Amino acid sequence: MPRFVPLIVALLLVAGCSREQQPTQPEPVPPSSAAPSSALPVDDPPGTLTCTALAAAIADSSLMTPGIVDAIVRSSATADAPVADAAERLGSAYASAVAAAGRETEPDAVAAVGAAASDMSTVCSDSGLQTVG
Repeated sequence: MPRFVPLIVALLLVAGCSREQQPTQPEPVPPSSAAPSSALPVDDPPGTLTCTALAAAIADSSLMTPGIVDAIVRSSATADAPVADAAERLGSAYASAVAAAGRETEPDAVAAVGAAASDMSTVCSDSGLQTVG
């Protein structure tokens, strides 16, 4: 039996080594050209995104839908000054209309949103940014 001890120890060492896990290879990384580009669309020329959003809101009659005017105003951050100013006026008119909800002044406030949108549409057209939905 003592002569089998070295053989058993050798077998245990070999068996212990074979249970060692092989290092896993990392998954290949796609080339940098396959990486997605910027999540934000490019506003070229400046104001295109804002005027496009306005044209869509007018075509859909959705100016008084919550979030629509806010999105137009947010998109005006990259617009040129006349479009950005018109978007701010639209945002102010919309805020007044929301505040007037349920009051006698509500119809006039909603009409002011329409007027501001019409004015902004003219600004977009004058800037060469009018887009047809």
